[in-house]
Amino acid sequence: MDEVKVVVAHSERATLRVGEVFLKVDADQARIDVEVEAMALAPVPTPEVLWRKPPVLAIAAVPGTALGRLGEPSAASPAAWATAGAAIRKLHDAPLPSWPGRAGRGLDELATDLDGECERLVTNGVLPADLVIRNRQVADAALRPWTPMFTHGDLQITHVFVDGDEITGIIDWSEAGQGDALYDLATFTLGHEEHLGDVVAGYGADVDLDVIRAWWSLRSLLAVRWLVEHGFDPFAPGCEVDVLRSRM
Repeated sequence: MDEVKVVVAHSERATLRVGEVFLKVDADQARIDVEVEAMALAPVPTPEVLWRKPPVLAIAAVPGTALGRLGEPSAASPAAWATAGAAIRKLHDAPLPSWPGRAGRGLDELATDLDGECERLVTNGVLPADLVIRNRQVADAALRPWTPMFTHGDLQITHVFVDGDEITGIIDWSEAGQGDALYDLATFTLGHEEHLGDVVAGYGADVDLDVIRAWWSLRSLLAVRWLVEHGFDPFAPGCEVDVLRSRM
């Protein structure tokens, strides 16, 4: 019998790996609905859905290895990063899904949540006030009108798999839907600013780099407290708090 490996587990969902099968357990079936439909619509390599029996979704492992991890240097070549940029552009240019995604939150709602989170970070002593204030200023550039595109919504580099310089699969689509394309690009390059040029070259379109940097600050400010409360470490070298410090 294959070993059971816990990939991620917290109060909202858990993912287990058994051999070449991933079992995703999620109490929110709407997220699983989105994941299945988004993978069917996306014009990029995605995992094969093997079966579904709520609250469990079984998908096949994709070949290759993850492009990298937050907080660690990526062993992938510049060409692989550029190829990933081209795949992201292909996704963004695809026909829109019918639902909003994580990258499609309203600007007023997002600004309200951001201001509230910044206040909590300072009041509770999670982060220094000057660090929060500076990054809140940087984040403001992300709060602007955008054209809806087909976005992944959680495009961390651990969700993009490569074999050499080729993309073999993009996983974890539960946050997909209509959204801001630069949110995806920022999530993908978070903590790996050295590869931003490669990704943009592969993406092949004019991209506002200041907005991507603004999303780095915004996403990190919103994530720090949640990560701490769910057993992750945003203070680890190269992770979210270091991303915030790099804007000082």
